[in-house]
Amino acid sequence: MTAFRLGLAGAVSATALLVAGLAVTAASGGAAMAASGTVAFLMPDQGSTRYEEHDFPGFKAEMEKLCPDCTLIYQNATADASLQQQQFNSVLTQGAKVVVLDPVDSKAAASMVRLAQSQGVKVIAYDRPIPDLPADFYVSFDNQAIGKAISDSLVQHLEATGVAKDKGGVLQINGSPTDAAAGLIRDGVHEGLAASGYKTLAEFDTPDWQPPKAQEWTSGQIQRFGDQIVGIVAANDGTGGGAIAALKAAGVNPQPPVTGNDATVAALQLIIAGDQYNTISKPSEIVGAAAAQVAAKFLAGETPEATTTLYNTPSQLFVPAVVTQENIKAEIFDKGIAKAADICTGRYAEGCKTLGIE
Repeated sequence: MTAFRLGLAGAVSATALLVAGLAVTAASGGAAMAASGTVAFLMPDQGSTRYEEHDFPGFKAEMEKLCPDCTLIYQNATADASLQQQQFNSVLTQGAKVVVLDPVDSKAAASMVRLAQSQGVKVIAYDRPIPDLPADFYVSFDNQAIGKAISDSLVQHLEATGVAKDKGGVLQINGSPTDAAAGLIRDGVHEGLAASGYKTLAEFDTPDWQPPKAQEWTSGQIQRFGDQIVGIVAANDGTGGGAIAALKAAGVNPQPPVTGNDATVAALQLIIAGDQYNTISKPSEIVGAAAAQVAAKFLAGETPEATTTLYNTPSQLFVPAVVTQENIKAEIFDKGIAKAADICTGRYAEGCKTLGIE
C-alpha cells in the first residue's frame, strides 16, 4: 500500500482538458472547498504501465487541486482478484469515503460495490465497468467505440493496400475474459469486422491481458494459417506487441498489420518503425482527472453530472483518437502527449526524422 497526503502543486486544469479536445465537467469551487476525507484509487494490474505513469498521476494532480486536505490511498492488485478484495476491505477499514475501482474481475467486483454501499461509501467504477451491480458512477474511455475504431482503421488500410477479401482473414486477440471493458472492446471489434468482407480466422481471449500469452497463441496461429493471415486486431498494445514478437520470431515477411490500444511508449516506437499499424491515443490523465472531479462532488455531498448511462450506472465516457504513422506527429507529439526525446531513441531516431518528429 502507498498512501499520499495531497498538496497543491501540479494540478490538471479543466482548461487543459478542453484543449485536449475532451469535455470534462469540472467540479465547482464550492465542491473543492467542502470536500475532505479519504479517497482510494485501486488499479487492477501492472501488465500495462499506464496506471502508474498516467492514470494515477492525473487523478492525484486533480485531487491536489480540488481537495488539498484529502488523504489519497493508491494500490495495485497485480492481476490478483483476491488481493484486490483484501485491498478494498482495507481501504474501507481505513475510512475511505470514496473508492475509485478498476476491477481485476468485473463480475466479482459486484460484491465490493454492495459492501461499500451498505456502509455509505461511494464507488466510482473506473475504466472497466461493473455490469452486475450499478456503481455510483462510471468513468472511462468508450471501450466499444475503441474496438470498432481500431478494426475500422485496419479494414480501411487493408482495402487501401489492395488486400483481397478472399485471400485469407484476420486474427482477433481480445483482452482478459474477466474484464468487462475487454468484452466491450471485443464487441466493438466484432462490429467493425462484421461488414468488412474479411473473415475472422480465429479469436483468443488473453488471460489477464498478458503479452506472453498473446504471443504464444499467435505463434500457434502462424503455424496453422501461415500467409492466410492478412491482419491482426489486438485489443491493446501489450497483446499487439506479443503478436508482433510472434510474427518476427517466425520470420513472417511481409508482416501483416497489427492494431493496438493505449499509445504506450513501446507501441509508439513500433508504429514509427512500421511494425505496428495503429494504436489508440488515450491520455489517461484526463480520465483520472475526471474521476477526481466525480470523487470531489461525492465528498461534498453533491451529485456528479453524467453524460450517459452504461449498465444502469451514471457514466462519463470519452472518445479517443486512432493513431497511425500518418497522424502520429499531430496526435501525439504536437499535442504534447509524448516527447520526441523519450520516443525517438536508438533505432527509432531515423524513423522519427522521416515522419518529421523532432
